Amino acid sequence: MRTKWNLGDPNVGFTHRGSSRCADAAVPRRRVAVVVAVLIAAACARAQAPSNPNLNAQLLVAARNGDVASVERVLRDGAAPNSRNRLGKTALLMACEKGQQPLATLLLHAGADVNLASLEGVTPLMAASYGGHAAIARELLAAGARTEPRDRVHKDAWIYAAAQGHAEVVATLLDAGVPVDGAGEHGLTALMWAAGQGHAAVVKLLLQRGARTDLRDDRGMSALDIAEAQRHDAVVALLPR
Repeated sequence: MRTKWNLGDPNVGFTHRGSSRCADAAVPRRRVAVVVAVLIAAACARAQAPSNPNLNAQLLVAARNGDVASVERVLRDGAAPNSRNRLGKTALLMACEKGQQPLATLLLHAGADVNLASLEGVTPLMAASYGGHAAIARELLAAGARTEPRDRVHKDAWIYAAAQGHAEVVATLLDAGVPVDGAGEHGLTALMWAAGQGHAAVVKLLLQRGARTDLRDDRGMSALDIAEAQRHDAVVALLPR
């Protein structure tokens, strides 16, 4: 009998329902994750620029509000561009989440770390990819953003872009050298994610760029199998049998 996966929310990911051992193991993993998060938060606090913590806080508030002028002012007054909030989010990460390119550009020019992740392991590139902000993704890549990091739910920018149906970001990442058949957790490729979420445009793009259709995940299912299971007829029509 095939293991069932929940294809509902690509931000949460495929949820294993086929093994009680996995459920039992989740409890100690959660405890470890909490401990790790606390330790990282403490490290973030120690790393915060000691010069003027009030300016650092103002920077984070201004970034959260998308206030470019205020961000520019507090940076000029001495705020640390890599200041982080209690979730480990930098001003750059917040700008990428909201698709605010002028703010992201300003922060990069001010020296913000393009790869600094939140406590959940989310990088600015992941945030831009999840939100479909292709122009920001290109700017991050030009500034040295890495494509291979994965977050706490074991997803990278590549999987987020495909699973959310953002074809332009997918193309951008491919152009940056991401392998078209690069697989994430459970052997799921970008093609499988796009097929499972019904994103025909991304499926078509991946096929044009040479994605293999014969690959299977750890359940033995191909992209076609997944699309058929989710009843995405438009995607099924694109995939060879």
